[in-house]
Amino acid sequence: MVDETIVPFPDATGPAPAPASTALSLDTPVERIAADPGGAAVLNKDIPGLLNDPNYPMFKGMNLKTLASLSGGRLDDQTLAETKSDLAALPKQASLK
Repeated sequence: MVDETIVPFPDATGPAPAPASTALSLDTPVERIAADPGGAAVLNKDIPGLLNDPNYPMFKGMNLKTLASLSGGRLDDQTLAETKSDLAALPKQASLK
């Protein structure tokens, strides 16, 4: 039998479990931040209108760093720094799926 998996896992039963806790950051996809009530509050405070943007379905899988690079300056370094700080202040989540 030929193994046709693209990325084999050590035990071949599936992916490794997620870490016990995960902090939200600028590297977290927007939709994962938005799924957390605290994360959504940070986005609404620091980047008003982001979650209601008509293009949300197209960028929700991107992280904030990538989104900033595509924003034409509308998502600037100061906003990212404030958002980073506010996300870091949130309690770590037991599980983010």
